[in-house]
Amino acid sequence: MQDSTKLDKLRKDIVFSADLGGEQLIFHSTWGIFSPKEIDAGTQLLVNHLEIQTEDNCLDLGCGYGPIGLYMASRAYDGKTLLVDKDFMAVDYANANAKRNNLTNAKAILSNGFDHIDPNSKFDVIASNIPAKVGKEMLTLILNDAYSKLNPGGKLYVVTINGLRQYMKRNLTDVFGDYKKLKQGKTYTVALARKIPQ
Repeated sequence: MQDSTKLDKLRKDIVFSADLGGEQLIFHSTWGIFSPKEIDAGTQLLVNHLEIQTEDNCLDLGCGYGPIGLYMASRAYDGKTLLVDKDFMAVDYANANAKRNNLTNAKAILSNGFDHIDPNSKFDVIASNIPAKVGKEMLTLILNDAYSKLNPGGKLYVVTINGLRQYMKRNLTDVFGDYKKLKQGKTYTVALARKIPQ
């Protein structure tokens, strides 16, 4: 049995600040949430390639404790940013981190993919650091739902491990009729698909 001081230390919030695309943000996180001690390389790569307008309505899909969504909210200060995750702890931390960084235009909610998002909401930008283990069925749902939730001309940005690169290219091309590889790093690839106005 570990001594209680060591356990108490493990239960405390992990606190760090990070530069995301030129925005200095403070994060609290905890064990059990993805990449709790620092911004992971995939997220960092994605953020460096996001183009956000000040009035955009944004969605961070699978937000964790909030780095991508809070970065988008800091850039789209005249729009609204919704963060979603299926983990209630991630949602709690994302909402607390939004408050901590005075981002009143950001809100996190519980949702498995798009299932619990208001059916009437539409977005200009959707961004996601898609976990490799999400499974092809869920990926199919995510990409199709993202397409239907974007405004005409809206953009979906995804970062995936390089092993999923060709899969994403095929599927984004199928669903969106559009695909652009923005950056391939050592481990991750950032891709963009636009909803071409009909």
